[in-house]
Amino acid sequence: MTSDERGSDDGMDEALALVGRRPRPAGLVRQDPASGPAVPPPQTSPGHRHGTAWPEARAAAARAGTTAAATRRPVPVPLGQALGRVLAEPLRALTDLPSFDTSAMDGWAVAGPGPWRIAPEGPEGPEGSVLAGHATSAELADGHAVRIATGARIPAGATAVVRAEHSRTDAAGQLHARREVVQGQDIRPRGQECRSGDRLMPAGSLVTPAVLGLAAAAGYDELTTYPRPRVEVLVLGDELLTSGLPHEGLIRDALGPLLDPWLRALGADVLGVRRIGDDAEELYQAVTGSAADVVVTTGGTASGPVDHVHPVLAKAGATLLVDGVRVRPGHPMLLAALGGPAGRYLVGLPGNPLAAVSGLLTLAEPLLRALAGHPAAGSEPFSVPVRDGIQGHPQDTRLVPVLDRDGAAVPLRYSGPAMLRGIATADGMAVVPPGGARPGQALDVLDLPWTAPATGQGVCFT
Repeated sequence: MTSDERGSDDGMDEALALVGRRPRPAGLVRQDPASGPAVPPPQTSPGHRHGTAWPEARAAAARAGTTAAATRRPVPVPLGQALGRVLAEPLRALTDLPSFDTSAMDGWAVAGPGPWRIAPEGPEGPEGSVLAGHATSAELADGHAVRIATGARIPAGATAVVRAEHSRTDAAGQLHARREVVQGQDIRPRGQECRSGDRLMPAGSLVTPAVLGLAAAAGYDELTTYPRPRVEVLVLGDELLTSGLPHEGLIRDALGPLLDPWLRALGADVLGVRRIGDDAEELYQAVTGSAADVVVTTGGTASGPVDHVHPVLAKAGATLLVDGVRVRPGHPMLLAALGGPAGRYLVGLPGNPLAAVSGLLTLAEPLLRALAGHPAAGSEPFSVPVRDGIQGHPQDTRLVPVLDRDGAAVPLRYSGPAMLRGIATADGMAVVPPGGARPGQALDVLDLPWTAPATGQGVCFT
Protein backbone atom coordinates (compact mmCIF):
# COMPACT_ATOMS: atom_id res chain seq x y z
CA MET A 1 0.00 0.00 0.00
CA THR A 2 1.36 3.43 -0.88
CA SER A 3 1.28 6.84 0.68
CA ASP A 4 -1.17 7.95 -2.03
CA GLU A 5 -3.54 5.13 -1.05
CA ARG A 6 -3.23 5.58 2.71
CA GLY A 7 -4.04 9.30 2.55
CA SER A 8 -7.59 10.60 2.44
CA ASP A 9 -9.23 10.52 -0.95
CA ASP A 10 -11.79 13.01 0.26
CA GLY A 11 -9.43 15.99 0.40
CA MET A 12 -10.58 18.78 -1.86
CA ASP A 13 -7.36 20.76 -2.13
CA GLU A 14 -5.77 21.41 -5.49
CA ALA A 15 -2.83 19.16 -4.66
CA LEU A 16 -5.08 16.24 -5.62
CA ALA A 17 -5.04 17.55 -9.18
CA LEU A 18 -1.43 16.47 -9.45
CA VAL A 19 -2.01 12.83 -8.45
CA GLY A 20 -0.64 10.41 -11.00
CA ARG A 21 2.02 12.67 -12.54
CA ARG A 22 4.59 9.90 -12.42
CA PRO A 23 7.08 9.10 -15.20
CA ARG A 24 5.73 6.10 -17.08
CA PRO A 25 8.02 3.09 -17.39
CA ALA A 26 9.49 2.55 -20.82
CA GLY A 27 7.48 0.05 -22.83
CA LEU A 28 4.16 0.76 -21.19
CA VAL A 29 1.56 1.78 -23.75
CA ARG A 30 -1.63 3.66 -23.05
CA GLN A 31 -4.78 3.13 -25.11
CA ASP A 32 -7.47 5.76 -25.51
CA PRO A 33 -10.48 4.51 -23.48
CA ALA A 34 -12.73 5.68 -26.33
CA SER A 35 -11.39 2.58 -28.16
CA GLY A 36 -8.77 4.25 -30.32
CA PRO A 37 -5.49 2.51 -31.15
CA ALA A 38 -2.70 2.22 -28.62
CA VAL A 39 -0.80 5.49 -28.40
CA PRO A 40 2.17 6.76 -26.38
CA PRO A 41 1.12 8.51 -23.16
CA PRO A 42 0.56 12.24 -23.52
CA GLN A 43 2.83 14.76 -21.86
CA THR A 44 1.40 15.93 -18.55
CA SER A 45 0.95 19.65 -18.09
CA PRO A 46 0.74 21.34 -14.68
CA GLY A 47 -3.03 21.80 -15.09
CA HIS A 48 -3.76 18.30 -16.37
CA ARG A 49 -5.85 16.07 -14.10
CA HIS A 50 -4.74 12.50 -14.48
CA GLY A 51 -7.30 9.82 -15.27
CA THR A 52 -10.37 8.85 -17.23
CA ALA A 53 -13.84 10.16 -16.43
CA TRP A 54 -15.80 7.63 -14.37
CA PRO A 55 -18.55 6.82 -16.93
CA GLU A 56 -15.95 6.43 -19.68
CA ALA A 57 -13.86 4.09 -17.51
CA ARG A 58 -16.84 1.79 -16.90
CA ALA A 59 -17.70 1.83 -20.59
CA ALA A 60 -14.10 0.97 -21.52
CA ALA A 61 -14.12 -2.00 -19.13
CA ALA A 62 -17.43 -3.31 -20.52
CA ARG A 63 -16.18 -2.84 -24.06
CA ALA A 64 -12.98 -4.78 -23.35
CA GLY A 65 -14.96 -7.64 -21.85
CA THR A 66 -17.43 -7.74 -24.72
CA THR A 67 -14.63 -7.86 -27.28
CA ALA A 68 -12.90 -10.71 -25.48
CA ALA A 69 -16.17 -12.59 -24.91
CA ALA A 70 -16.68 -12.85 -28.67
CA THR A 71 -13.60 -15.10 -28.87
CA ARG A 72 -14.59 -17.42 -26.01
CA ARG A 73 -16.13 -20.74 -27.02
CA PRO A 74 -19.39 -21.76 -25.33
CA VAL A 75 -19.29 -24.85 -23.15
CA PRO A 76 -21.96 -27.41 -22.19
CA VAL A 77 -22.43 -27.74 -18.43
CA PRO A 78 -24.72 -29.93 -16.32
CA LEU A 79 -27.83 -28.23 -15.02
CA GLY A 80 -26.44 -28.28 -11.50
CA GLN A 81 -23.49 -26.13 -12.59
CA ALA A 82 -25.34 -23.68 -14.83
CA LEU A 83 -26.82 -21.30 -12.26
CA GLY A 84 -25.61 -17.74 -12.84
CA ARG A 85 -24.18 -18.49 -16.28
CA VAL A 86 -25.52 -17.05 -19.53
CA LEU A 87 -27.12 -19.09 -22.31
CA ALA A 88 -24.96 -19.17 -25.42
CA GLU A 89 -27.80 -20.46 -27.57
CA PRO A 90 -31.60 -20.35 -27.36
CA LEU A 91 -33.35 -22.76 -25.04
CA ARG A 92 -35.79 -24.64 -27.27
CA ALA A 93 -38.45 -27.10 -26.17
CA LEU A 94 -37.35 -30.69 -26.74
CA THR A 95 -40.94 -31.92 -26.37
CA ASP A 96 -44.47 -30.67 -25.90
CA LEU A 97 -45.17 -29.39 -22.39
CA PRO A 98 -47.03 -31.10 -20.96
CA SER A 99 -46.16 -34.08 -23.12
CA PHE A 100 -49.61 -35.66 -22.52
CA ASP A 101 -53.00 -34.56 -21.22
CA THR A 102 -52.75 -34.36 -17.43
CA SER A 103 -55.06 -33.71 -14.51
CA ALA A 104 -54.68 -30.27 -12.95
CA MET A 105 -56.43 -31.34 -9.73
CA ASP A 106 -57.07 -34.25 -7.40
CA GLY A 107 -60.58 -35.51 -8.08
CA TRP A 108 -62.42 -37.58 -10.66
CA ALA A 109 -61.83 -38.08 -14.36
CA VAL A 110 -65.29 -38.31 -15.92
CA ALA A 111 -66.57 -39.29 -19.37
CA GLY A 112 -69.64 -37.56 -20.74
CA PRO A 113 -72.42 -35.93 -18.71
CA GLY A 114 -73.19 -37.01 -15.14
CA PRO A 115 -74.12 -38.49 -12.88
CA TRP A 116 -71.34 -41.02 -13.35
CA ARG A 117 -70.89 -44.58 -12.30
CA ILE A 118 -67.77 -44.88 -10.15
CA ALA A 119 -65.27 -47.48 -11.20
CA PRO A 120 -64.63 -49.89 -8.31
CA GLU A 121 -61.42 -49.55 -6.34
CA GLY A 122 -58.85 -51.97 -7.60
CA PRO A 123 -55.67 -52.22 -9.65
CA GLU A 124 -54.07 -49.26 -11.43
CA GLY A 125 -56.08 -47.98 -14.38
CA PRO A 126 -59.69 -46.96 -15.04
CA GLU A 127 -60.82 -49.87 -12.81
CA GLY A 128 -59.11 -48.09 -9.86
CA SER A 129 -57.32 -44.81 -9.10
CA VAL A 130 -55.15 -43.16 -11.77
CA LEU A 131 -51.92 -41.93 -10.19
CA ALA A 132 -49.17 -39.63 -11.42
CA GLY A 133 -46.32 -41.54 -12.99
CA HIS A 134 -48.43 -44.56 -13.85
CA ALA A 135 -49.64 -45.07 -17.40
CA THR A 136 -52.92 -46.66 -18.36
CA SER A 137 -54.09 -47.87 -21.74
CA ALA A 138 -57.69 -48.60 -20.76
CA GLU A 139 -60.39 -46.27 -22.02
CA LEU A 140 -62.93 -44.67 -19.70
CA ALA A 141 -66.44 -45.52 -20.88
CA ASP A 142 -69.09 -42.85 -21.30
CA GLY A 143 -71.00 -42.24 -18.06
CA HIS A 144 -68.15 -43.51 -15.88
CA ALA A 145 -65.75 -41.82 -13.44
CA VAL A 146 -62.42 -42.83 -11.94
CA ARG A 147 -60.36 -41.28 -9.16
CA ILE A 148 -57.37 -39.31 -10.48
CA ALA A 149 -54.42 -37.54 -8.87
CA THR A 150 -52.88 -34.20 -9.85
CA GLY A 151 -50.35 -34.73 -12.62
CA ALA A 152 -51.74 -38.12 -13.64
CA ARG A 153 -52.32 -38.89 -17.30
CA ILE A 154 -55.93 -38.41 -18.40
CA PRO A 155 -57.46 -41.74 -19.45
CA ALA A 156 -58.65 -42.02 -23.03
CA GLY A 157 -62.32 -41.14 -23.25
CA ALA A 158 -62.30 -38.75 -20.28
CA THR A 159 -63.88 -35.35 -21.01
CA ALA A 160 -63.27 -33.40 -17.77
CA VAL A 161 -61.94 -33.56 -14.22
CA VAL A 162 -64.28 -32.87 -11.32
CA ARG A 163 -62.44 -31.64 -8.24
CA ALA A 164 -62.87 -33.77 -5.14
CA GLU A 165 -64.31 -30.85 -3.17
CA HIS A 166 -66.84 -30.16 -5.92
CA SER A 167 -68.30 -33.69 -5.91
CA ARG A 168 -70.45 -36.03 -3.85
CA THR A 169 -71.54 -39.67 -4.06
CA ASP A 170 -75.01 -40.99 -3.42
CA ALA A 171 -76.13 -44.17 -1.71
CA ALA A 172 -76.14 -45.99 -5.03
CA GLY A 173 -72.46 -45.21 -5.53
CA GLN A 174 -72.96 -42.66 -8.26
CA LEU A 175 -70.86 -39.49 -8.55
CA HIS A 176 -72.59 -36.10 -8.73
CA ALA A 177 -71.01 -32.72 -9.45
CA ARG A 178 -71.84 -29.84 -7.10
CA ARG A 179 -71.08 -27.36 -9.88
CA GLU A 180 -71.54 -27.22 -13.62
CA VAL A 181 -69.01 -29.36 -15.47
CA VAL A 182 -67.50 -27.88 -18.61
CA GLN A 183 -65.77 -30.11 -21.14
CA GLY A 184 -62.01 -29.98 -20.67
CA GLN A 185 -62.13 -28.39 -17.21
CA ASP A 186 -59.11 -28.98 -14.97
CA ILE A 187 -57.33 -30.84 -17.76
CA ARG A 188 -53.95 -29.52 -18.87
CA PRO A 189 -53.90 -30.41 -22.56
CA ARG A 190 -50.76 -31.63 -24.26
CA GLY A 191 -48.67 -28.68 -25.50
CA GLN A 192 -50.50 -26.10 -23.37
CA GLU A 193 -47.22 -24.46 -22.29
CA CYS A 194 -45.18 -25.06 -25.43
CA ARG A 195 -44.78 -27.22 -28.49
CA SER A 196 -41.63 -29.11 -29.41
CA GLY A 197 -39.18 -26.68 -31.04
CA ASP A 198 -40.64 -23.53 -29.45
CA ARG A 199 -38.04 -21.04 -28.22
CA LEU A 200 -38.40 -20.88 -24.45
CA MET A 201 -35.53 -18.47 -23.73
CA PRO A 202 -33.32 -16.46 -26.09
CA ALA A 203 -29.54 -16.72 -26.21
CA GLY A 204 -28.00 -14.27 -23.76
CA SER A 205 -30.48 -15.05 -20.99
CA LEU A 206 -29.16 -15.39 -17.47
CA VAL A 207 -29.66 -18.86 -16.00
CA THR A 208 -31.76 -18.24 -12.90
CA PRO A 209 -33.32 -20.91 -10.65
CA ALA A 210 -36.55 -20.56 -12.66
CA VAL A 211 -34.68 -21.10 -15.94
CA LEU A 212 -33.08 -24.22 -14.47
CA GLY A 213 -36.53 -25.54 -13.60
CA LEU A 214 -37.86 -24.75 -17.07
CA ALA A 215 -34.89 -26.47 -18.71
CA ALA A 216 -35.36 -29.56 -16.56
CA ALA A 217 -39.08 -29.67 -17.36
CA ALA A 218 -38.23 -29.39 -21.06
CA GLY A 219 -35.94 -32.42 -20.81
CA TYR A 220 -32.47 -30.83 -20.66
CA ASP A 221 -29.62 -32.49 -18.78
CA GLU A 222 -27.09 -29.78 -19.64
CA LEU A 223 -27.06 -26.24 -21.02
CA THR A 224 -24.68 -24.56 -23.44
CA THR A 225 -23.40 -21.43 -21.71
CA TYR A 226 -20.61 -18.91 -21.90
CA PRO A 227 -17.66 -19.93 -19.71
CA ARG A 228 -17.13 -18.12 -16.43
CA PRO A 229 -14.09 -15.85 -16.48
CA ARG A 230 -11.25 -17.24 -14.37
CA VAL A 231 -9.85 -14.73 -11.89
CA GLU A 232 -6.80 -14.76 -9.66
CA VAL A 233 -6.40 -12.23 -6.85
CA LEU A 234 -2.96 -10.92 -5.88
CA VAL A 235 -2.97 -9.04 -2.58
CA LEU A 236 0.18 -6.91 -2.41
CA GLY A 237 2.07 -5.46 0.54
CA ASP A 238 4.61 -6.31 3.23
CA GLU A 239 2.39 -4.74 5.88
CA LEU A 240 -0.50 -7.20 5.71
CA LEU A 241 -1.46 -9.75 8.37
CA THR A 242 -3.75 -12.72 7.76
CA SER A 243 -4.67 -13.26 11.43
CA GLY A 244 -4.57 -11.60 14.81
CA LEU A 245 -4.69 -7.96 15.81
CA PRO A 246 -2.89 -5.17 13.94
CA HIS A 247 0.38 -4.24 15.65
CA GLU A 248 3.72 -2.52 15.11
CA GLY A 249 2.80 -0.98 11.76
CA LEU A 250 1.18 -4.14 10.43
CA ILE A 251 -2.51 -4.21 9.45
CA ARG A 252 -5.00 -6.96 8.71
CA ASP A 253 -5.65 -7.86 5.10
CA ALA A 254 -9.30 -6.89 4.58
CA LEU A 255 -9.33 -7.32 0.81
CA GLY A 256 -8.44 -11.00 0.61
CA PRO A 257 -11.62 -12.05 2.47
CA LEU A 258 -13.70 -9.42 0.65
CA LEU A 259 -12.64 -9.95 -2.96
CA ASP A 260 -13.09 -13.73 -3.31
CA PRO A 261 -16.86 -13.83 -2.59
CA TRP A 262 -17.47 -10.50 -4.32
CA LEU A 263 -15.86 -11.71 -7.55
CA ARG A 264 -17.75 -15.01 -7.37
CA ALA A 265 -20.97 -13.01 -7.04
CA LEU A 266 -20.04 -11.33 -10.33
CA GLY A 267 -19.92 -14.71 -12.05
CA ALA A 268 -16.19 -15.37 -11.85
CA ASP A 269 -14.39 -18.60 -11.01
CA VAL A 270 -11.78 -17.49 -8.49
CA LEU A 271 -8.69 -19.65 -8.94
CA GLY A 272 -7.15 -18.40 -5.73
CA VAL A 273 -6.08 -15.48 -3.54
CA ARG A 274 -2.31 -15.05 -3.24
CA ARG A 275 -0.43 -12.67 -0.98
CA ILE A 276 2.72 -11.14 -2.39
CA GLY A 277 5.14 -8.82 -0.63
CA ASP A 278 6.53 -5.64 -2.10
CA ASP A 279 8.72 -7.55 -4.57
CA ALA A 280 8.61 -6.52 -8.25
CA GLU A 281 10.05 -9.77 -9.61
CA GLU A 282 7.65 -11.93 -7.60
CA LEU A 283 4.76 -9.82 -8.85
CA TYR A 284 5.97 -10.10 -12.46
CA GLN A 285 6.18 -13.89 -12.21
CA ALA A 286 2.73 -14.06 -10.64
CA VAL A 287 1.12 -11.87 -13.31
CA THR A 288 2.77 -13.47 -16.34
CA GLY A 289 2.45 -17.00 -14.98
CA SER A 290 -1.21 -16.78 -14.00
CA ALA A 291 -3.69 -19.08 -15.76
CA ALA A 292 -6.49 -16.59 -15.10
CA ASP A 293 -8.39 -14.59 -17.68
CA VAL A 294 -8.33 -11.65 -15.28
CA VAL A 295 -5.70 -10.89 -12.65
CA VAL A 296 -6.88 -8.58 -9.88
CA THR A 297 -4.21 -6.82 -7.81
CA THR A 298 -4.61 -4.69 -4.70
CA GLY A 299 -2.31 -1.74 -4.04
CA GLY A 300 0.85 -0.71 -5.86
CA THR A 301 -0.92 1.30 -8.58
CA ALA A 302 0.32 4.78 -7.61
CA SER A 303 3.86 6.19 -7.69
CA GLY A 304 5.39 5.26 -4.34
CA PRO A 305 8.77 3.56 -3.87
CA VAL A 306 7.23 0.06 -3.73
CA ASP A 307 4.44 0.58 -6.26
CA HIS A 308 5.46 -2.05 -8.79
CA VAL A 309 2.30 -2.55 -10.87
CA HIS A 310 3.15 -0.08 -13.64
CA PRO A 311 6.76 -1.29 -14.11
CA VAL A 312 5.57 -4.91 -14.11
CA LEU A 313 2.94 -4.15 -16.75
CA ALA A 314 5.57 -2.42 -18.88
CA LYS A 315 7.90 -5.40 -18.60
CA ALA A 316 5.02 -7.73 -19.50
CA GLY A 317 4.21 -5.76 -22.66
CA ALA A 318 0.75 -4.78 -21.41
CA THR A 319 -1.47 -2.05 -22.86
CA LEU A 320 -3.14 0.34 -20.46
CA LEU A 321 -6.82 0.72 -21.30
CA VAL A 322 -7.62 2.83 -18.23
CA ASP A 323 -4.86 4.45 -16.17
CA GLY A 324 -6.44 6.27 -13.28
CA VAL A 325 -10.08 7.29 -12.97
CA ARG A 326 -11.49 10.63 -11.89
CA VAL A 327 -13.44 9.13 -8.99
CA ARG A 328 -13.19 9.35 -5.20
CA PRO A 329 -12.28 7.09 -3.57
CA GLY A 330 -10.13 4.95 -5.81
CA HIS A 331 -8.56 7.24 -8.39
CA PRO A 332 -5.30 5.19 -8.83
CA MET A 333 -7.20 2.17 -10.27
CA LEU A 334 -6.25 0.82 -13.70
CA LEU A 335 -7.20 -1.69 -16.38
CA ALA A 336 -4.63 -3.27 -18.68
CA ALA A 337 -4.71 -5.78 -21.50
CA LEU A 338 -1.96 -8.30 -20.79
CA GLY A 339 0.36 -9.56 -23.47
CA GLY A 340 0.07 -13.14 -24.70
CA PRO A 341 -3.27 -14.85 -25.39
CA ALA A 342 -6.06 -12.49 -26.36
CA GLY A 343 -8.63 -11.60 -23.75
CA ARG A 344 -6.39 -11.54 -20.66
CA TYR A 345 -6.62 -8.51 -18.42
CA LEU A 346 -5.31 -7.05 -15.19
CA VAL A 347 -7.48 -4.90 -12.95
CA GLY A 348 -5.34 -2.90 -10.56
CA LEU A 349 -7.29 -1.89 -7.46
CA PRO A 350 -6.08 0.66 -4.91
CA GLY A 351 -4.94 -0.76 -1.59
CA ASN A 352 -7.41 1.06 0.64
CA PRO A 353 -10.51 -1.11 1.19
CA LEU A 354 -13.30 1.27 0.12
CA ALA A 355 -11.14 2.57 -2.71
CA ALA A 356 -10.77 -1.05 -3.85
CA VAL A 357 -14.56 -1.48 -3.73
CA SER A 358 -14.81 1.59 -5.94
CA GLY A 359 -12.43 -0.11 -8.38
CA LEU A 360 -14.54 -3.28 -8.31
CA LEU A 361 -17.68 -1.37 -9.22
CA THR A 362 -15.95 0.82 -11.80
CA LEU A 363 -13.73 -1.64 -13.69
CA ALA A 364 -13.96 -5.24 -12.46
CA GLU A 365 -17.76 -5.58 -12.50
CA PRO A 366 -18.42 -4.39 -16.08
CA LEU A 367 -15.40 -6.31 -17.36
CA LEU A 368 -16.36 -9.61 -15.72
CA ARG A 369 -20.04 -9.39 -16.55
CA ALA A 370 -19.21 -8.74 -20.21
CA LEU A 371 -16.67 -11.59 -20.27
CA ALA A 372 -19.36 -13.91 -18.92
CA GLY A 373 -21.80 -12.79 -21.62
CA HIS A 374 -24.05 -11.24 -18.98
CA PRO A 375 -27.08 -9.47 -20.47
CA ALA A 376 -26.48 -6.47 -18.17
CA ALA A 377 -22.77 -6.25 -18.79
CA GLY A 378 -22.44 -2.87 -17.13
CA SER A 379 -24.81 -3.62 -14.24
CA GLU A 380 -26.57 -0.38 -15.07
CA PRO A 381 -27.33 1.90 -12.13
CA PHE A 382 -30.85 2.98 -11.29
CA SER A 383 -32.03 6.42 -10.27
CA VAL A 384 -33.06 7.23 -6.68
CA PRO A 385 -33.62 10.58 -4.96
CA VAL A 386 -31.11 11.37 -2.24
CA ARG A 387 -32.61 12.43 1.10
CA ASP A 388 -29.72 14.58 2.27
CA GLY A 389 -27.27 16.73 0.40
CA ILE A 390 -23.88 15.14 -0.38
CA GLN A 391 -20.67 17.11 -0.66
CA GLY A 392 -18.93 16.50 -3.97
CA HIS A 393 -15.42 16.75 -5.33
CA PRO A 394 -14.85 19.82 -7.53
CA GLN A 395 -13.87 17.79 -10.61
CA ASP A 396 -14.30 14.09 -9.81
CA THR A 397 -17.21 11.69 -9.36
CA ARG A 398 -17.71 10.38 -5.83
CA LEU A 399 -19.05 6.93 -4.89
CA VAL A 400 -20.80 7.07 -1.51
CA PRO A 401 -22.39 4.16 0.42
CA VAL A 402 -26.12 4.72 0.93
CA LEU A 403 -29.07 3.08 2.67
CA ASP A 404 -32.58 2.68 1.31
CA ARG A 405 -35.04 4.57 3.47
CA ASP A 406 -38.56 4.51 2.00
CA GLY A 407 -37.26 4.71 -1.55
CA ALA A 408 -34.74 7.46 -0.85
CA ALA A 409 -30.97 7.12 -0.65
CA VAL A 410 -29.49 8.13 2.70
CA PRO A 411 -25.71 8.69 2.66
CA LEU A 412 -23.75 6.84 5.31
CA ARG A 413 -20.90 8.00 7.47
CA TYR A 414 -17.59 6.16 7.46
CA SER A 415 -17.12 6.58 3.73
CA GLY A 416 -13.40 7.33 3.75
CA PRO A 417 -11.16 5.34 1.37
CA ALA A 418 -9.76 3.15 4.18
CA MET A 419 -13.15 2.42 5.80
CA LEU A 420 -15.47 -0.55 5.33
CA ARG A 421 -17.92 0.28 8.12
CA GLY A 422 -20.20 2.22 5.78
CA ILE A 423 -20.25 -0.24 2.88
CA ALA A 424 -20.85 -3.14 5.30
CA THR A 425 -24.33 -1.80 6.08
CA ALA A 426 -25.07 -0.18 2.70
CA ASP A 427 -27.77 -1.07 0.19
CA GLY A 428 -25.86 0.49 -2.70
CA MET A 429 -23.30 3.04 -3.81
CA ALA A 430 -24.58 6.44 -4.94
CA VAL A 431 -22.84 8.07 -7.89
CA VAL A 432 -22.32 11.70 -6.89
CA PRO A 433 -21.42 13.99 -9.79
CA PRO A 434 -18.66 16.62 -9.54
CA GLY A 435 -19.86 19.46 -7.37
CA GLY A 436 -22.09 17.28 -5.16
CA ALA A 437 -25.83 16.69 -4.86
CA ARG A 438 -28.63 18.68 -3.24
CA PRO A 439 -31.41 17.08 -1.12
CA GLY A 440 -34.04 15.43 -3.34
CA GLN A 441 -31.77 15.24 -6.36
CA ALA A 442 -31.99 11.96 -8.28
CA LEU A 443 -28.72 10.05 -8.26
CA ASP A 444 -27.65 6.85 -9.94
CA VAL A 445 -27.15 4.02 -7.44
CA LEU A 446 -25.10 0.89 -8.05
CA ASP A 447 -26.32 -2.42 -6.65
CA LEU A 448 -24.12 -4.45 -4.36
CA PRO A 449 -23.91 -8.24 -4.89
CA TRP A 450 -25.65 -9.07 -1.64
CA THR A 451 -28.56 -6.68 -2.26
CA ALA A 452 -29.25 -7.49 -5.94
CA PRO A 453 -31.46 -10.44 -6.91
CA ALA A 454 -29.96 -13.51 -8.59
CA THR A 455 -30.30 -11.94 -12.03
CA GLY A 456 -27.90 -9.18 -11.08
CA GLN A 457 -30.34 -6.67 -12.59
CA GLY A 458 -32.64 -6.05 -9.67
CA VAL A 459 -33.24 -2.95 -7.65
CA CYS A 460 -32.84 -3.01 -3.91
CA PHE A 461 -34.62 0.35 -3.51
CA THR A 462 -38.42 0.14 -3.58
